[in-house]
Amino acid sequence: MIDTGPSRRYGEALAGLARQLDIRGVSAVVNTHHHPDHFFGNQVFAGTPIFGLGETQSAAFEEGDAFADNMYRLLGDWMRGTEVVPPGQVIEGGDVEIDGRRFTTFPLGGHTVADLALLDHATGTLVAGDLVFYDRAPTTPSADLARWQTSLDALEGIGAAQLVPGHGPVDRDRKAIAQTRAYLTWLDGTLRSGAREGLDMIDLMQAPLPPEFAGMGAQPQEYHRSISHLFPEIERQELPLASSL
Repeated sequence: MIDTGPSRRYGEALAGLARQLDIRGVSAVVNTHHHPDHFFGNQVFAGTPIFGLGETQSAAFEEGDAFADNMYRLLGDWMRGTEVVPPGQVIEGGDVEIDGRRFTTFPLGGHTVADLALLDHATGTLVAGDLVFYDRAPTTPSADLARWQTSLDALEGIGAAQLVPGHGPVDRDRKAIAQTRAYLTWLDGTLRSGAREGLDMIDLMQAPLPPEFAGMGAQPQEYHRSISHLFPEIERQELPLASSL
């Protein structure tokens, strides 16, 4: 099982589906990163090995309780009984075998401090985690946009037969990486030019989105969230004299 969803209830649903597909159920879990929608179902699989990058493990320990407080506040009863269970076994990268299945693992980052991608040797499927979004606006609360772009370069070089994004449909046409790259490039450029022009956050939020990005899922909400996440630091970078006053 790669990623377990945002709650105990969601994890239980995944476990039930796994048993329908194979009576043996889930033999191991891999967490691609430490955002709560990807590992808060872990407790359902606590009796099996749960793998993740070392920095993902550390970030889950450090930020997990704060994430849980926020998720309970937002979702209430849907989070009932959910406890934070970080990955317990560390993947370093390279070729690994999990329950007889061979993967090449790629320790990357940019969406968060540590983002794990996995290439399944049997099918040529690349599981990209939230380094790739498809027809859904990327989220940026932990983002380093320059590092994210470097990670996209690495994923593109793999040449996988198909790609499973963190959010969105399976990509068999090699469009998802390019779409994610284009959005992040536009987002960074828009915020930087806005800072140089003296725009504030409200000005940026009121500007219309380009047609190729306006139709993405979770828009314009994710664009507005990205402004709040990224713009203060971009202002400091683009206007260093003003930020030092």
